[in-house]
Amino acid sequence: MSSVAGSLDAPAPPRRFVVSKRGVERGFLFLLTTSAFLALVEPSPYEFVFSIVVIVFVVSGGLRLPVSILPLVFCMIGFGVGGFISLAPYLNESDSVMFTLISAYMCVTTVFYAMLLRVDAFGRLEALRKGYVLAAILASLAGIIGYFDVGGLGEIFTRYDRAAGTFKDPNVLGTFVILPLVYLVRSLFVERVRLLTLVVIGIILFGGVFLSFSRGAWVHAVASLALMTILTYRVSVDGTVRRRIFAISVAGVVAIAAALPVALSFSSISTLFETRASLEQSYDLGEQGRFGNQLASIPLLMERPNGFGPHRFVQYFPEDPHDVFVNAFASYGWLGGFSYLVLIIMTIAIGWRVVRADFPLRSHAIVIWSTLFVQILQGFQIDTDHWRHFWLMLGLVWGMFPAVRSLRSNQSAKRSLPPA
Repeated sequence: MSSVAGSLDAPAPPRRFVVSKRGVERGFLFLLTTSAFLALVEPSPYEFVFSIVVIVFVVSGGLRLPVSILPLVFCMIGFGVGGFISLAPYLNESDSVMFTLISAYMCVTTVFYAMLLRVDAFGRLEALRKGYVLAAILASLAGIIGYFDVGGLGEIFTRYDRAAGTFKDPNVLGTFVILPLVYLVRSLFVERVRLLTLVVIGIILFGGVFLSFSRGAWVHAVASLALMTILTYRVSVDGTVRRRIFAISVAGVVAIAAALPVALSFSSISTLFETRASLEQSYDLGEQGRFGNQLASIPLLMERPNGFGPHRFVQYFPEDPHDVFVNAFASYGWLGGFSYLVLIIMTIAIGWRVVRADFPLRSHAIVIWSTLFVQILQGFQIDTDHWRHFWLMLGLVWGMFPAVRSLRSNQSAKRSLPPA
């Protein structure tokens, strides 16, 4: 008995801090998307962190290449090779060389994200989401601080009197913030959350989108939130959740309608808002405007299998194409252009299949696809081929596709079994 009592009284051995392989992988993924908030310098911290993350996952064996994502890989190869072929006559032009290298790098990141989700899919998506939300908060705060010139930082964090935050372009800030914003609103719909915390974060993110004064980002945000709301409502079987979605949606519209006049009471905001909200901008109209240049470039590109060369549209027209589909043929030639077109068509087909499937990643699928689908459409209005967050979302949609195929294969196998 004494020995037993002694063993009970003995101090417990100290707990050792154990780091699991999955924990390390998730930590690096969190760091990766967090680092995406800073793009004022090139190469950005994201590039360095991505290189480390790839090494970590190769060493840990944390990547898989399912057969179902091979079409993505082939399209990425075609897109990249098309760019290098188009580059061949312009190897002495540093801008064209750098443009092509960045494009190839984007292709690699896309395939990496597509290979992530065969192991620990939910945990990895959560790590990416949390890092991305933090990045969006930091970028939006910088944009808000810059717009109001707090501490004299307006010169650093604004462009053209618009909030750019930690990006070089206000349009990029506006669209970068949208995915975390859609995640946040969906959390309000379906989860028990700390309302005050989410409201504060929501105001910061809305501020980043609004003060970027990007018409594309405004439409993108509204359309993505609307699509996510519709999809979430349709897949929900809980009447309470559906009523919550309806109530929060109405409250959100009322809150924005009430906040907009307050924001426009600032003369600097109202003047720029009036200018940016106009559907007719001077650089859009006329034969030498954005749309005129796009139309005029099509006959020329039909005569040039290698396009104009990477980032050389401005050698033929006053400005960049501001249409990712035109730019695909102009910068990557016919091979790259058709590869991109096929990729987008397949992605749209796969994206809708993924959100319709009832599988464990559906919550992430709805948010990511609601944002990506609208951004694909936004490609008709702006060049998205060098937006890191675009390729992140595209890769993740493809990464979820094998899980949907496996689910359907299992369901088909069960239906084919004879009754017991």
